Amino acid sequence: MELNVRLNGTLAQQMGRSRLRVTLADGATVDDLLAHLQRQSPLKILESAVPFVAGQHVERATPLQNGQEVALLIPIAGGR
Repeated sequence: MELNVRLNGTLAQQMGRSRLRVTLADGATVDDLLAHLQRQSPLKILESAVPFVAGQHVERATPLQNGQEVALLIPIAGGR
């Protein structure tokens, strides 16, 4: 299956781009996607990525479908 992956902020900077096209086996999960990205670019920051599909936060065990866009956001701390 083909997925579009959007990266933001620090993650996009460290990966060198903000959008990726990824091919995974049918039935792959968000966790499979993160493992794939980790193999390509072993960045510690990927461990804290928060996945969103269709604007909704999803669990890492969530199955993905061909053509979906997955946004990976890195939580930021701040404020009081």
